Amino acid sequence: MSDEIDYTARDYQRLLDAMRARIPDRLGEWTDYANEADFGNVLLELFAYMGDILSYYQDRVANESFLGTARTRAAVIQHLRLIGYELGTAVPAAVELFVSVPGNVDGAITVTRGNAFSTRSRRGAPSVRFEYTDPAPLTIDFATVEPDLKTGRKVSEKGIPVEEGRLIEGEVLGSSDGRADQRFPLGHTGVILRPGVIADVQITAEPPQLAWERRDSLALSQGGQPHFVVEVDADDHATVVFGDGVFGRIPTGRLRATYRVGGGPGGNVGAREITTILDCPPLAQLGATVFNQDAGTGGAAREDPAHAVRQAPAVFRSQHRAVTAADYEALALSFKGVAKVRATAGVWNDITLHVAPEGGGHVSDVLRSGLLSYLEDKRMLGQIVGVEGVLYIPVLLTAQIGVEPRYPRDDVQERVRQTTRELLAFDRTDFGQTVYLSRFYEEIQNTPGVRYANITEFRRGPADPVFEPSGKLEFEQFELPVPADDSEHPGGIALSVIDRGRR
Repeated sequence: MSDEIDYTARDYQRLLDAMRARIPDRLGEWTDYANEADFGNVLLELFAYMGDILSYYQDRVANESFLGTARTRAAVIQHLRLIGYELGTAVPAAVELFVSVPGNVDGAITVTRGNAFSTRSRRGAPSVRFEYTDPAPLTIDFATVEPDLKTGRKVSEKGIPVEEGRLIEGEVLGSSDGRADQRFPLGHTGVILRPGVIADVQITAEPPQLAWERRDSLALSQGGQPHFVVEVDADDHATVVFGDGVFGRIPTGRLRATYRVGGGPGGNVGAREITTILDCPPLAQLGATVFNQDAGTGGAAREDPAHAVRQAPAVFRSQHRAVTAADYEALALSFKGVAKVRATAGVWNDITLHVAPEGGGHVSDVLRSGLLSYLEDKRMLGQIVGVEGVLYIPVLLTAQIGVEPRYPRDDVQERVRQTTRELLAFDRTDFGQTVYLSRFYEEIQNTPGVRYANITEFRRGPADPVFEPSGKLEFEQFELPVPADDSEHPGGIALSVIDRGRR
């Protein structure tokens, strides 16, 4: 018998069969090895089981050793750190709050960092906290505001920019022992870190009273510079890392951290949902109320490893320098909170970024200023970068459908509306996209309970013809199609149901 070993035998059954095949040659006296009750057979099964598990671990280790095949977040984080790319943390939604006060208020009020507001909690939906985050106090003067004739109250002309999340201020990290490469974990998970925004985490050492600066890497830091980096692991635990005296200064004294936690799509609340003053004494004392005129936008979950694997090569090729329009788009997409972007070059040295934030909606002032700050040291000298929103163009759709007798009419209508919304969902559309009528016919007719469908209205926006005869809708490079949602098109489509040819 050949002494060759079949190295392709990696699962339980093939390993067991391979070991049994060698018994006649190696142990000729063992003739009862096929007996399930034989103790030797039990050992063979245990060895095969152990070999199956080891083979699984070997495959996993091999897969996680390469970026293209890695599946765990921890492995992707380590791979991308080799090229200076950090997976993005969750991003907080941003919105403006307007203040309403009694008509007899004539003075000014000041809002400071950390003042908090929230939505109302409901069953199954806890309240969402928003805070004023700018270090500079915001003053609102009601002396020049005229009361509303109907309500008798004054409404601020200027809004308060707030972000979802919670401020953790002055948290004690510990005391330095003077060694190189010291690491201090932050006490709360879910820290908010945005690329290029060094003030997201602030560290102070006492004594001496020294403010440290966050950097993306210590590779360019000198030995005496008070720099640090923040590393976030797969479980969203953040660690502050200091230098070794050659690359970055070694800290001394007791260390404190100030940072914010939160973020996520839960902050993309609807209009007029933020109505509670949690912690803002100047407003509470005046009997003020607050409301958000627009919906919160920009809130996004932490970066998915699959997105990072796709995005990181483009960022690496740009070398963190923005020269071409493709460079600007790649860098802007790496800034969390930006979902879609199209960059165009204007006259001479103008670059305009048309941005759609996570979840859709309009670009908030917080997102605009953060993105511009991130690109500031990456643009070419003399280039002027601007950030604009995008045009959301509603698709108007009206259809007649026949419903199978055994299906409830309301259920079928809701499924058809859901189908329409999904075809025009934000994450399934892009700039300059062509929307085809045939896709709606296909999906509607494949909806359970629909016998037939007849689409009588298919157009973009209220100014276009009632029906597009070509069967397709064209969109410009800064336009995104969205489902209409007005009184005539609830859920994105106006539906009428015809049963057996009768209305």
